[in-house]
Amino acid sequence: MTARQVPDTPARRSLVAIFMGVSGVGKTTVGQVAAEHFGWSLFDGDHFHSPSNIDKMRRGIALNDDDRAEWLEALRTRIRRSLNEKRPAIVTCSALKKKYRDTLRSGNDGAIFVYLRAERNLVAERIDARRDHYFGGNLLDSQYAALEEPGHAFTINAAESLDRVTASAIAILENALQNAR
Repeated sequence: MTARQVPDTPARRSLVAIFMGVSGVGKTTVGQVAAEHFGWSLFDGDHFHSPSNIDKMRRGIALNDDDRAEWLEALRTRIRRSLNEKRPAIVTCSALKKKYRDTLRSGNDGAIFVYLRAERNLVAERIDARRDHYFGGNLLDSQYAALEEPGHAFTINAAESLDRVTASAIAILENALQNAR
């Protein structure tokens, strides 16, 4: 695929797409392909976690709302910066609860959510196949327990093939770009 550079004109509203869903659903994989397609930056939410959060997850301890507060604020700030600079980007982030999505969206007009949805058994298989990631399958149930499915997000069936999921994500973003002009 050839990267399609989006013209950076002052009149254009910027766009940040937040690819959300439980850990292991494919947010980063799909986000990487879409970011490469458009020539956008990709910001992986995993890289915004504090060392103490990563340590907790490595030890199989689910994060709570207090643990996530600083992480969400760092992501919200990153989203705002991309929007202010008029540099489209993709951010991957679980954004499991409505209040988390509200935090990310606060003051960030131009942020949209793309929800990758898949059943637990499929996601568990994907997590089991991953190597060198601090999030283990033992935490997956806590993700599904915390998940409040979004009412205002573009939803993609992440059980489809990677080609179909990424094609759907790219089509959603192309449409969002057209509507943002």
